[in-house]
Amino acid sequence: MPGSESRVHGEVQGDRRNAFADVYALVRRIPKGRVMTYGQIATLLGSRLSPRAVGWAMHGSPRGVPWQRVVNASGGCSTDRMPDIAPALQRALLEAEGVEFRANGTLDLARHRWTPPSSRKRARNPSRRQDRAPRQEPRLP
Repeated sequence: MPGSESRVHGEVQGDRRNAFADVYALVRRIPKGRVMTYGQIATLLGSRLSPRAVGWAMHGSPRGVPWQRVVNASGGCSTDRMPDIAPALQRALLEAEGVEFRANGTLDLARHRWTPPSSRKRARNPSRRQDRAPRQEPRLP
């Protein structure tokens, strides 16, 4: 639809380089032994990217970005289908960080998912308005 603000699956709203840089900055914050999902990252970045676009960003991530800490919504590794990544490499890297996998090849997201502290605060108190000015203390005479 012309003029629509909706994002097509896989598309990036705005400048792709800036959006991908935001993905890399967030992924660098994921602690060892913890993971985030493609969709979780897309949501935290204001849905400027689809989960698939986050995957594209991760596939081209620069050195120093712990790409292995991003998994699919089922807690599985999506890199085994990539021709330029050794099969089971992502799983091996995560296991070396202490992540345990189930017999079906997925990890327990309830146990290993990382949520950045700033988004935890918002999730705990969703009714709190972020755009409200801080309350001022009454002045004493």
